[in-house]
Amino acid sequence: MKLLRHAALAAALLMAGPTFAADVSMANGAVTFSTPDNWMGIMETQGDPEVRVFQVPDPSPTASNTLARVSVTVKQVGDIGGYQRYVSDANAKAQALPGYQPIRGVSNSNGPNDYLYTAKESGETIAYVEHYWFRDGRAIQLRCLRPASTQAGAAWQTAFDKGCSDLANSLAR
Repeated sequence: MKLLRHAALAAALLMAGPTFAADVSMANGAVTFSTPDNWMGIMETQGDPEVRVFQVPDPSPTASNTLARVSVTVKQVGDIGGYQRYVSDANAKAQALPGYQPIRGVSNSNGPNDYLYTAKESGETIAYVEHYWFRDGRAIQLRCLRPASTQAGAAWQTAFDKGCSDLANSLAR
């Protein structure tokens, strides 16, 4: 009974959606955003590029095979040509991933600098959503990846996708 109560509480929290609490500043304050409380910072680099990586805890057994995560990368590119090369290089790397398959006809792509695809990681199919922006001589990449299929269920997937979408909307400003 106690386990059932904990599971019900966890499901209710996931369905309520993320709450933004952790404020992040990158590129000497030029790029700022907030992350949901339950996203755990697992990597941070300084310099160029500057990267922040967050783990999004997956409460299911699926998590033992793959790590759901979100990264923000900020890279000095100078001008729009440098930005276009950065995006092109990132896409070439994505297309070289094992099992790469673009996802077409999905409504959560907001424009020409948004990419959705699946690829294999540790034998599991991973869903990727990438967004790119050019601002003040910098390329900004948001990369969200989670298991394409997880035993955590639809509520967890919806919460993950909403957190990624909310972060994209924040970075787009």
